[in-house]
Amino acid sequence: MKETTLRHPASFPTRARGFTLIELLIGSAVMLIVVVGALQIYSRSNKISADQQQFIEIQTDVRAAMYFLSRDVRMIGTGLTETLAGYALDGVDNESTGTSETPDRLKVLGNMEDPLVLPIQSYNGSSIKVSMDDYSLEKFPYPDDFYVGKIALVVPNGSSSCIGLGERVITHVTHNTDGTNESVNFSPGQAPGINLPGGLTDICSSEDFVGGAIMFSDLREYWLDVTGNVSGLTAGTNGYIGGGQGGVLYMTLNGVYYPIAQNIETIQFQYNGDFDVDSQGLLDGFTNWNSSWTRAQIGRIRQIRIMILGRTPNPFASVGHNAGTSAGLYGRPAVANTAAATPDWRKRFLLESTANIRNLSVNLFNTGLR
Repeated sequence: MKETTLRHPASFPTRARGFTLIELLIGSAVMLIVVVGALQIYSRSNKISADQQQFIEIQTDVRAAMYFLSRDVRMIGTGLTETLAGYALDGVDNESTGTSETPDRLKVLGNMEDPLVLPIQSYNGSSIKVSMDDYSLEKFPYPDDFYVGKIALVVPNGSSSCIGLGERVITHVTHNTDGTNESVNFSPGQAPGINLPGGLTDICSSEDFVGGAIMFSDLREYWLDVTGNVSGLTAGTNGYIGGGQGGVLYMTLNGVYYPIAQNIETIQFQYNGDFDVDSQGLLDGFTNWNSSWTRAQIGRIRQIRIMILGRTPNPFASVGHNAGTSAGLYGRPAVANTAAATPDWRKRFLLESTANIRNLSVNLFNTGLR
């Protein structure tokens, strides 16, 4: 009879065990929580990143607009005589006019970009030909064809009391190779489509222009296109974008529209000068544009405060749209005499700067300075 040996159960090899259904469910639930949490963190980070990108964009737009505006304000009236100082700028305070377009407008005049001072020796108003001192054109680096089509200011001499100014289109310049017999020819009449501040026109006699000067004209108007559909302008024509794209700040230069910044909600100007003509010549403090100012009062403006408010193109996605204490951070603030608005959950960036009108009635080109 064969003997059978029995082994203890613990001595048998351990059989591999799998996960139970409950363990699988618990593990899946934990993994799902981790994945959902990660997705929420990613979504939140993505919204914050997109919002910050919007905010950086409007900061860049506002700073660019302020650069151009403050530069041109400092150059207002360059080359004009003291008699014409009151015609170097025009403003519009749209809040006071009752229009729905709340941003202000500013129009400035002067020789701001390409330096040019050609002294006038004789002025023939009938044929619109101006003779100059010999070697006048040779003082500047521009070739003859550079002058063709340019709009120029024909400024009376400094002793003239005539309130007038020629704004003309140059057809060509002539001169001998040795720099003699130099002259500038213009198209008849004032340059078309140009509306000078104060409605200034060429009403002076030929004698008033003898001893005056010819310079390139920079007539610039800063204005904000709120709707992107300005009446009288055609989208895609003469530089105007249109097509419903609002919030674009334009600079109109000699009748041509140049968009210089987008995402702009409002632009405001305030002016400081000796408006009451006191004996001490004290500035009266900043105030909004007054349509009743005389040209003499406008000529006493010495500072312009510029306020540009940018707005993100879309509401902030990373902010809960509830009426919390931070709601005021996402609405338009009051700027100058423009009232604040209810929150629309878009972030704003306001930049303010004060520029001195340093070049009014001062011809800096004679000293080589800008």
